Amino acid sequence: MIIGTYFHTIDDKNRLSLPSKFRKEMGRSVVVTPGLDSCLFVFTATEWERISERLSGKEASMFKADNRSLNRYLLGMAVEVEVDGAGRMLIPEHLRERAKLKSKVVFIGVRDRVEIWDESIWQEYAKTVEGKADSLAEKYGEVGMI
Repeated sequence: MIIGTYFHTIDDKNRLSLPSKFRKEMGRSVVVTPGLDSCLFVFTATEWERISERLSGKEASMFKADNRSLNRYLLGMAVEVEVDGAGRMLIPEHLRERAKLKSKVVFIGVRDRVEIWDESIWQEYAKTVEGKADSLAEKYGEVGMI
């Protein structure tokens, strides 16, 4: 399971160092795609196969506008990225710009994926979520999800 929060810096060659805790689980090749809420999603090859199958499977008709839009957003902008022996990966410029990544980033493990956030955007987002954590827990408890 991929969990935890790790702070890193983008180096002068625009590389990010995948936290050592995630390296073994993620492997030497990952898929990076635009995420939601101003972050990037990073998937293992196996998990990406599962996600892409759900996005483009027979239940996700290409004749529905929302399906086409989400496929273009997630699949069309996805990139396979190699993780070198030191755990570094080069995030393409279009994805760095999309997530507004500057020099300081945060890696968030979210069970089946890693999210990459610009540190200042993450801190603002985390503060907002923390302020409503109790009501979120109550909401999910009412519908039997927790």
